[in-house]
Formats: sequence, C-alpha cells, structure tokens
Amino acid sequence: MNAKSLHVLEFDKIIKRLTAKAVSPMGKEKTEKLTPMDDIMEIKRAQRETSESAQLITRKGSLPLGGIKDIRESLKRAKAGGTLSIEELLNTSDFIYVCRKAAQYHKSAHSSVLSDHVDAARVNAAGPANASPLLDPIFSAVSVPAALEKEISRCVINAEEISDEASQKLSEIRRGIKVANDRVREQLNNVIRSQAYKNMLQDAVITIREDRYCVPVKQEYRTSFNGIAHDQSSTGATVFMEPMAVVQLNNRIKELRSDERDEIDAILRRLSAAVAEESETLFVDIDLLTDLDFAFAKGELSLSMKAAEPEYNEQGFINIKKGRHPLLQPETVVPTDIWLGKDFTVLLITGPNTGGKTVALKTVGLFCLMGQAGLHIPAFDHSELAVFDDIFADIGDEQSIEQSLSTFSSHMSNIVGILSNVSANSLVLLDELGAGTDPTEGAALATAILDYTRERKIRTAVTTHYSELKVYALSTEGVENASCEFNVETLRPTYKLLIGIPGKSNAFAISRRLGLPDHIINSAREILSHEDIRFEDVISDLEISKRTVELEQERAEAYRREAETLKKQFETQQTKLAEQREKILLDAKEEARKTMRLAKDEADRLLKEYQKQLRVSQKESEAVRQELRDKTAEMDSEVESAREGRNLRPLPARLKNGDRVFIHSVNQSGSVISGPDANGEVMVQSGIMKIKVNISHLSLDESKPKSKPESSAGLKNIKASAGKGISLELDIRGMNVEEGTGAADKYLDNAYLSGLTQVTLIHGKGTGVLRSAVQSMLKNRPHVKSYRLGRFGEGEDGVTIVEFE
Repeated sequence: MNAKSLHVLEFDKIIKRLTAKAVSPMGKEKTEKLTPMDDIMEIKRAQRETSESAQLITRKGSLPLGGIKDIRESLKRAKAGGTLSIEELLNTSDFIYVCRKAAQYHKSAHSSVLSDHVDAARVNAAGPANASPLLDPIFSAVSVPAALEKEISRCVINAEEISDEASQKLSEIRRGIKVANDRVREQLNNVIRSQAYKNMLQDAVITIREDRYCVPVKQEYRTSFNGIAHDQSSTGATVFMEPMAVVQLNNRIKELRSDERDEIDAILRRLSAAVAEESETLFVDIDLLTDLDFAFAKGELSLSMKAAEPEYNEQGFINIKKGRHPLLQPETVVPTDIWLGKDFTVLLITGPNTGGKTVALKTVGLFCLMGQAGLHIPAFDHSELAVFDDIFADIGDEQSIEQSLSTFSSHMSNIVGILSNVSANSLVLLDELGAGTDPTEGAALATAILDYTRERKIRTAVTTHYSELKVYALSTEGVENASCEFNVETLRPTYKLLIGIPGKSNAFAISRRLGLPDHIINSAREILSHEDIRFEDVISDLEISKRTVELEQERAEAYRREAETLKKQFETQQTKLAEQREKILLDAKEEARKTMRLAKDEADRLLKEYQKQLRVSQKESEAVRQELRDKTAEMDSEVESAREGRNLRPLPARLKNGDRVFIHSVNQSGSVISGPDANGEVMVQSGIMKIKVNISHLSLDESKPKSKPESSAGLKNIKASAGKGISLELDIRGMNVEEGTGAADKYLDNAYLSGLTQVTLIHGKGTGVLRSAVQSMLKNRPHVKSYRLGRFGEGEDGVTIVEFE
C-alpha cells in the first residue's frame, strides 16, 4: 500500500487514535507499525480478533494492563549476567503481576462464557464451544512466574530501599548500624550538654558532614575543641567538628555502611540471576501481552467509534451502509450509503462545493484501509468491502477533508503516477478530475481517464463539476452518476449521497440567495446554451422525482415491514394458540386420568377398610355380648352371695336418719344420713364414702354391723370389686385420632353397660385434635346425657367428663 495514499486518506490519524488506546509501550509500538494487508484470510482473522476483544470488553471490561513496563532491555542484561537495579527489579515484578491479572481476567471471562453456555444449553444443547477462539490460546499461553514475583516483593520495598528481610546478613548489619548510631548520638548528646563545651558550641545540635556525625563549633574555639574539622559554614563563623570521642564509632558506622552496600549488591545479583532464569518465559510473556494489548486496543477503538466488523468478498464489491467518517464529529456527521463495483465500476459524484463529495471519497478510501488493517469501520452491520492490492488517491490539497483546490499540474502529476502503477485490483479515488485548466480540455481529459479505468474494470470514484461528465455517466455503461444534496433555501448541504442522480452546482440559486441582482443572473442564463439549460432542468426534475420515489419507496418499505411484522405476530399467535389448545387438552386428559385413578384407589381402600371393619365389628360385638353375659352372671352371683346371711326387708314408708340399708348397686351396707328428697335420692354413709343413691336401689338391712376390722375388709372388697369391673376413667393420650376414638367408643359401651353414671376420658391438652375428635364422637352417642371439660383439680382441658342417662 503506497504511503502517499495512507497520508492523503488520513490513515495516520486513525493509527494515532489506535495507539492512544494501547496501554503498554510494546503495544503502542505495534499499533504504530500497523499497515493494511492484502491477504483476505489474514484480514478476516484480524477482523475476528477485533470482534472478540470488543465482545470481551463489553462483557468483562477492559484488559487490566495498568502498570506494565517494558522490561526487554532489563531481561537482556540479566540474561547476559548483568545486575539489575532496584527499579528494574520492581518493573519486572510489576510485569509478572500484570501477567497474573491478565490470566485472572481470562479465567473470569471464560467462566462467564461457560455459565452463559450452560443457560443456552437449556434451550439449545449444541452451543459454541469457545467464544474467543483467537484470543483464548494467547491468554492460555501466558505464564506467571509467581515465585520470582514473590521473592522480589519480599526483598524490595520501593525503588530506593531493600527490605531488612532480604537476607539475614543485611538484617544483622542494619541492626549494628542502628546500635552504633545510638551510641554516637549518646556521646554527642553528652558533649552538647557538657558545661565544658557549652561556650564552644554555636548551637546545641547534632549534624552530619561527609557521612559523619559532627557538632557546630565556634571558629575561635577550633583549636581548643578536641576533634576533627569536616566542614565550615558559608560565613566561616561555624566549624563542623567531629569529637574525638565518636571518631571510632563513626569509623565503625562507615564500615557497616560499606558492608551494607556490598550485601545489597549481592542481593541484587541474586535477584538478577533469578530473573535471568525466567528470562525466556518472560520474553514469551512480553510477546503475548503485546499481542493482547494490540487486540484490545482495536476493540476499544471499535467501541469508541460504534463500529462494526465488515464482510469481505473477492469480487471487488463495496457496499457501505450508513457509513460515518471516523474523523468527523460523531454528533454532526451524516451517515451515508455508498456502493461500487457490482453494477458499475466508475462512480461519478457531482454537486456544489462543501457539499460532501470529498468526504464521500475519503470515507470509501479510509474504510478500505481500516478494514484491510483489521480495524472495524463505523458503519452498520453487514457492510461489504473488497480487498485491494493498492489504493490510489488524488484528493484536494492532501491536508484535510475540507475542499481546497489544487493546481492542474499537481493533479495531473499525481494522476500520471497513479495510471502507471494501477492494476485491475486497485481502487482509484480522484477529486475534481480535470479541474484547474480549460473546461473543455479538462472535461475531455477526464472522460479519457475514466474510459481507461472503466475498460480495465478498475474500481474508480471521481468528483467533478463538469456537465459533460454527467452526460458521459448517463450514456456510458459501467458508469453511474451520484450527487450530494444541497438545500438552496438554507444554502447548506445535507451531506446525503444520492447514487443514480447527477448533481447541480446550483451557482445561480446560491448567487440569488446571497443577493446577486436578478438582471446579472438573467444575463448569465442567456449566455448558457439552450441545451445546457435544458440539461440542468432535466437534472432538477430527476432530483425531484428521485426524492419523491425514495419517499414512496421508504413508505412502501415501512408498510411492507409492518405487514411482515403483523404477519409474523399473527402466525406466532396462531402457533401459540394451537400449542395452548393442545396443552390444555392434554392437561385436561391427564387430570381426568389422575382423578379416575385416585377415585379408584380411594374406592378400593374404602372397600378394604369396610370389609376389615365389618370383620372386626362382628368379632367385637360377640366379645362384648359374651363379656356382658359373664359380668351379669358374676353380679348375680355376688348379689346372691351378699344377700345370704343378711336379713333384708322392704323399706318402711318413711326412712329416718340412722336406718341401716343395703345398697344393691355397690353390694354394700350403709347408714342413712338424710331422707329421700323430691327425686327419691337418699344420702347414705357406707364406710368412709358418702353415696347419693335412689331409694329404689335400697333395702332395709337388719343384720348386725360388723366390727371395724370387718369394715375395713369391706372397703377392700369394694375396691376389689371396682377393680374387677370397669374403670372410672380411660387414658387415650399418645393415640392418634382413629385409635383414640375407637378405644373411647368401646370403653363408653362397657361403662354404660356396667351401670356407671359418670366416667372420665383423659386425652391430654396437646394440639386439641384428639379432644375435638372425642367430643365430636360424644355428640352422636344416644346414651350420653352430657359432657364437659374438666374443672380445676379434675384435669381441666386435658380431660372430658361424660355423664350417662
């Protein structure tokens, strides 16, 4: 690629921007040497590398290369056996630290990619295996000599100081220096506090001259002060003298300082040797980090320009979509569409000055240079570029993109050089072709030059003001007109390139707008030939028609996109409805099947439970009947036995207190305490118990009372009899609802049949579930008169007191 075109198209300014994005000195060197390539495979690889770095920056931020130094010369000297300075060792440690940070950055980015792929795999099992196939191998090859970094950090504190811990010997030397300094200061403090030296000293201070501790002595006492003079003040009034008492100590300090320097040199030699051992690894790391810095500088530049990766073809096609010249202000630059090389090989751009013709030329040329250098271009995605073996440009004064005419001779000299080196795979950009000479001759030369490039199918873009060239473009195959729009009302260009429409210079309209008298403009119009005026009118009509057609096309395209969107939405909705319908039907069928299965299982369970309960009920009923028969027979036997030997008689008409009666329900005798009440209830004392018994259960007992031992035995018999019968309480704590209610139900039957009038069910407090179940059961029992929770002393909420009818 010729250097002149690189300068004319301002590629060097792009390189400066790229260099500013690099971090390391090595990366900046590499960016400064960047030039366009002509191998399409290398170009595509470089473009992909830029895309990968931009993606990583977007996802994980910039590559952390801050603090990196160029240590190549230090490594060469260390490898040759030289000793590195403290600063060079620190630079080496910083470089290794940057290597470690780069490796961590890659690990973090790789983990993020794997996480994204895991999520994507839930939708699509076949995801990309590697998101950065070009940069990942570079990252993976970076080595981190962690042991060397740790050793340098341990030994070096900063660029001027070695740590005491760098070696045992250095630590001991510095400890000795500290002790000697303390002793010297102690001696000197004695001197400056001494009354003998008080008048001799200029000030009571300690100072250092020539690395030795001194005191300031007045000039008149120089000979009488016992010490060595090392310096004097600028006025000569003060002499800085070293007292003889500290000479030996100062000598010792000086020796220790020398030993310290020797030990530091030894430490530096040791560390330099360690650097030399890792020099090959570090040289490789330098190359790797340089490549990474270069790649990420391209990514940073791409993001700053909002650029995109162009697509490349080998047919010589250029199709730039909404391209923005990267050197213009992003806020004001007007995106433009430019295409060349497919339907035509020569593009002829016309229009007024400052209308954007030169910007269009430079945009095409600079985009091609940037793309072939592996840089993204500030345009929409899927813009297309071709690979050219060379790009030739003769544009303006070669200083800026603002219009400034050159002389005909300089233009022609450049064109001669271009035509002598051009090939079929070149791109030619000519600004104001044929300008600077007689218009007729200039137009003829321009036509001939364009014929030369057209016949050889050389991709050519030209700007001009010649109407003859507009006619040439209209009548010649392979040549296409283009123009830059200009708003006559505002006298400002729109900078929009219209391919297919020749432009007007608008000299008359601009002049009238600026105030040129109409009679002068009319005279100028009369000078023009009828054909020229007619041609300009045709051009005006074409521009109006073109804008109208474009508006209609844009409107039609908008309608088409809207219709396609609505169609896609309708199809998507139809698909969703169909899927939802199928899903609803499937879910309903599945739900019905589950319901039927559950109903069948429940019916089978209930049937089995019923059959089981039926068998159990039959067995239990038979057992209860047998138990009742046994108890009845037992009670009859006990009653008969109790009546034997007793003289029982019917009750008299009126019972009085003290009458002895026999209580049939408990098979015991007792004494009447109070006569029958309105309900026929009699209070009877039987042993230690007071019992309220209905008069129908009593008989008059005329047998003799038994002695106290016999009474006690009778009480025991009562307890034994109660023990043989049904208990007055049932404890169902710890049972579940089914077990507890079943046990309570059976117990209540036995208690009622046994003639008990009141019993206690102990269910505990707990959650209250068992209590509620028991009370629900009691509501439906026919022989239960009432039930209530226990009172204080009875068990409260933990028991239920049941009374039978």
